Amino acid sequence: MIGRPSLPQAHGKTEAAFDSHDTTMTDEARPSLPFAGRLIAVDLGERRIGVAVSDPQQTVAQPLTTLTRRPGKRFPLNQLRPFLQEYEVVGIVIGLPLSPDGLELEGARLARQAGALIQEKTGRPVEFWDERMSTSRALSAIRELGGGTRGRKGEIDQLAATVLLQAFLDGRKE
Repeated sequence: MIGRPSLPQAHGKTEAAFDSHDTTMTDEARPSLPFAGRLIAVDLGERRIGVAVSDPQQTVAQPLTTLTRRPGKRFPLNQLRPFLQEYEVVGIVIGLPLSPDGLELEGARLARQAGALIQEKTGRPVEFWDERMSTSRALSAIRELGGGTRGRKGEIDQLAATVLLQAFLDGRKE
């Protein structure tokens, strides 16, 4: 479709629903992430935000922390900044919640707004990655290991961010 930017989706980019009034980053405006140095992934939720970090070679992702925010409030950048400095983060991957058929709806718009804020305020490049199924994969992994999920919401959010970041890292190698 003419005039519509390609929007990221796991393992490639596809055309998706696009709101022409949305001023957040398009693929063309967004710098790509460096291939060396630590990356952080952010799995956005209404109240909890899972965060994972890669190793400097961008081979392995691991859980880092869970940020909290009040529902409907802006992204808690003040909670993320110390991790960006401590781990010398060179780029940020933001989970993009797409509908089952790959369209960007309200959640994706909010993720793009958070990404634009993070990039503007930190000066670090941001890339979006399809996060469909990251939480359910995290839950499955916990259950496969014989663990329960009751009272572990923060850990689940961190693990979802880890699944997201590992998928991104693996996708870049292909």
